[in-house]
Amino acid sequence: MRIAADIFTIVAILTGAFFFLAGTVGLLRFPDTLTRLHALTKADNLGLGLVVLGLLPQSNSVFAGLKMILVWLLVLLASATVSQLIARAARRDGPPS
Repeated sequence: MRIAADIFTIVAILTGAFFFLAGTVGLLRFPDTLTRLHALTKADNLGLGLVVLGLLPQSNSVFAGLKMILVWLLVLLASATVSQLIARAARRDGPPS
């Protein structure tokens, strides 16, 4: 059972790292602010969720697992809020010159 949990952890963390990498590539490659935000928010939120999901079987208590889930939810909330503010400012001010 322990080997299955370890394999699940490795696969989930590697998949999460892949999504983080995809978000970073989107940040560097996409042409404007809104498309960069789209790439970052989607890929990074999914990547962090997969990392947290992968770490849950490795946590030694339920409380530690709940803390990781709480951190993920707080990051989701902060990411959505900040992305909305950046997108609103980008639409209002136009593209940077």
